[in-house]
Amino acid sequence: MSRFFATGSDSESEESSSADEITPKATGTTFNKQDLLLSDDEEDTKRVVRSAKDKRFEELTNLIKTIRNAMKIRDMAKCLEEFEQLCRAFLKSKTIMDKEGVPQFYIRLLADLEDYLNQLWEDKEGKKKMNKNNAKALSTLRQKIRKYNKDFETEIASYKENPEQSAEEEEKDDAGSASSSGSDDDDDEGITAKSLLKKKPQEEEKKAPEASKFLKGAADEESESEDDEESEDWGSDSVDSGSESEDNEGAAASLAVVFLKKAQDSDKLTDDKKDSRRKKHKKKERLEEEADEEAEAEEGGWEKVKGGAPMVKEKPKMFAKGTEINSAVVVKKLTEILQARGKKGTDRAAQIELLHALAGISNENNLGEGILIKIKFNIIASLYDYNPNLAAFMKPDMWKKCLECIDELMDILFANSNIFIGENIAEDSENLAISDQPFRVRGCILTLVERMDEEFTKIMQNTDPHSQEYVDNLKDEGRVCGIIDRLLQYLETKGSTEEVCRVYLRRIMHTYYKFDYKAHRRSLGLQGETKSEQDQEESEGEDSAVIMDRLCKFIYAKDRTDRIRTCAILCHIYHHALHSRWFQARDLMLMSHLQDNIQHADPPVQILYNRTMVQLGICAFRQGMIKDAHNALLDIQSSGRAKELLGQGLLMRNMQERNAEQEKIEKRRQVPFHMHINLELLECVYLVSAMLLEIPYMAAHEFDARRRMISKQFHHQLRVGERQPLLGPPESMREHVVAASKAMKMGDWRTCHSFIINEKMNSKVWDLFPETQCVREMLVRKIQEESLRTYLFTYSSVYDSISMETLSEMFELDLPTVHSIISKMIINEELMASLDQPTQTVVMHRTEPTSLQNMALQLAEKLGGLVENNERVFDLKQGVYGGYFNRDQKGGYQQKQSYQRAPDQRGGYQQKQGYHRDQKGGYQQKQNYQRGGYRNQNQSSY
Repeated sequence: MSRFFATGSDSESEESSSADEITPKATGTTFNKQDLLLSDDEEDTKRVVRSAKDKRFEELTNLIKTIRNAMKIRDMAKCLEEFEQLCRAFLKSKTIMDKEGVPQFYIRLLADLEDYLNQLWEDKEGKKKMNKNNAKALSTLRQKIRKYNKDFETEIASYKENPEQSAEEEEKDDAGSASSSGSDDDDDEGITAKSLLKKKPQEEEKKAPEASKFLKGAADEESESEDDEESEDWGSDSVDSGSESEDNEGAAASLAVVFLKKAQDSDKLTDDKKDSRRKKHKKKERLEEEADEEAEAEEGGWEKVKGGAPMVKEKPKMFAKGTEINSAVVVKKLTEILQARGKKGTDRAAQIELLHALAGISNENNLGEGILIKIKFNIIASLYDYNPNLAAFMKPDMWKKCLECIDELMDILFANSNIFIGENIAEDSENLAISDQPFRVRGCILTLVERMDEEFTKIMQNTDPHSQEYVDNLKDEGRVCGIIDRLLQYLETKGSTEEVCRVYLRRIMHTYYKFDYKAHRRSLGLQGETKSEQDQEESEGEDSAVIMDRLCKFIYAKDRTDRIRTCAILCHIYHHALHSRWFQARDLMLMSHLQDNIQHADPPVQILYNRTMVQLGICAFRQGMIKDAHNALLDIQSSGRAKELLGQGLLMRNMQERNAEQEKIEKRRQVPFHMHINLELLECVYLVSAMLLEIPYMAAHEFDARRRMISKQFHHQLRVGERQPLLGPPESMREHVVAASKAMKMGDWRTCHSFIINEKMNSKVWDLFPETQCVREMLVRKIQEESLRTYLFTYSSVYDSISMETLSEMFELDLPTVHSIISKMIINEELMASLDQPTQTVVMHRTEPTSLQNMALQLAEKLGGLVENNERVFDLKQGVYGGYFNRDQKGGYQQKQSYQRAPDQRGGYQQKQGYHRDQKGGYQQKQNYQRGGYRNQNQSSY
């Protein structure tokens, strides 16, 4: 101790100064026995002897700590690396584990890590945000931990059954090991003190084990304060120092160093004990709190409250006692409640309860319907604001409250005709009090109903379509349609034309996709099976077709906004097509000219357009208009994105092209499941239509070098079928169509018919149509006719003449039909033959070129194309563009087109394989309908 900092007596300062003078001599070249003993003591205090179990357990705990830190920051690569090290360390300590058993902290980590990885794996949005290394490490680590945990299934199961008990055992083990190591250290320190101080009295030696026992007891007791421990430790140190100062006065300075070290060691021990005691105390408090909470939850007493604004348990007093309640006071209170709306910390549920209470007070005091309607408006708005996130949907209880409030509001409006509501009414000009003047309230009931309809759509979008909950939610559509109908009646008398058009469109959107089975039964002349069903049909109102016609025609005549009219036209076409009114649907589509500018519409309208075109194509197929069906379905199916274009889901391959915000927007545009169009049925209709068109065309142009495919997708399926190394019986819908195409190519219509119409295809596709039997009969007839055409194209070179009666028997067609088909083929110059009427035979003319002539024609066409290409390159080099852009010769070039042949040539083709596509607009490609008719593609009509 330095003399400058001395605060004691003069004798103490003299002793300290003498100690300061002695210390430099102790550092000289000559060492006495005391100095050597002190150096040995320093080495003994630094070296800590631990068992192999402690070493292994410490290694495992360090690795577990690193893994848990990596889990907190979602560093999967680090987790994988440390887990592999942990497995190796566990193998090293296998012998210890066999003796002692697997420690609880190891089991706890395995269970927590597996749960954590499963949670991350289910979080799809989180996985998308991971980088490549973390995502790869996550899948690898998940597989390893599942495989590794199979060896510890029983331990993990017992841990998961009672995690608190296993956590307590783990802490007890840790505390026991800590106390045992502490006692060992105390014993070691006692031994070194004996070796150093041989003249120590026997009484103090007896006290030493008692002190160690006392220290052990103190480590176990939780109630003892930390101050007492510190005072006891310092007291023992002072006793020891006093005894040693009496015996060894000459070595005071060196002994002071020894005792300072020992004091530091004791501080470390006491700190460790304090930490373990604090942990055990906190654990015990936490367990007691949880037990109390469980007991109170069972008794129905207290409940845990989340942090934030304090929840109001008691009903707040609206008005002070004795306050006269009138309309002005209620309006003022309503304004106060609404001022807290949207502020941070505002409890939205409590705000809704306050508004309900205020509505009750206004009813009790008979303040009139004006104030009640204003409060109801704000209650509904607060229910909509309960979820601030646009993507979130309303909870079931809030949804029920919303429907009830809107029903009550409609009841008040229908009961009181002297109430005027509107957005254009200013708050200053509102008349809420009871007077001779009619009530005037600011608000828009149409906006509330539109928002309710949007919330219903969001609820259906976010519900699992294969669950009972979806069915239960769908039952609410009846209430939604009822509210829209009531609003429609109200606005027809008091609303503007624009508002009536908007509510009409809402009613149309709930009607256009539903098939009217009762109207269909009436059209077929069928009646209900029971008397109650017949009475119900008679009591029901007009058919959906009449309703759609009335609502849509009103919008066509009165609407001033282009969007509502466009949606109404598309819904009207969809409804016509759904009910097999093909000609009305086709004419309405052609007269509307929507296909010219639909790419400029917003995505929801484009999705509706796609759905309408698909339904139009399916309707054409049911009516036997195979070519029209193919043209209508071509663009949707050829894109390979039918699911996305119809708003029925997102494609995984396009996930990288959109960010999280765009994905949320796309999901909000999706159509609810009950409005979906069956994609397998759609693809089957398209492929069968393509088969009926493509197979005869391929047979007719087998040797044509410039033959172009009508359907890319159909040819792709054919190539896939040809590449199969082993051809078995068809299983999927596509395989059935490919097998039928091969049979039709050979002219075998019976095999083709058996592949297209069978039990499997009936259950998958054909039974889904309303008029199933009619569709099957139409398909059989079309297969027979097209097989006949294919047979004549393929085998005409074999025959000199063939009897029409023979063809009629082969294809089971009546003679006039066979005569009609062959006549059309001869007129269109598809078949070089003539009809002999007396003998009813077809005489072949043998004008088809031979194989050598076909090759020569192909060579001539290729040379002609080469010459034209050279001329174009020459014109570009010379800078003469007039000749390039103005050529009208056969096979020449035209502006914005490439290789456009003359339209009057048989088998001619148009740009990009015979059909134009306009990819503009993202959702919708331009369809093949043009003003005045359909575009002729790659085939002359027959």
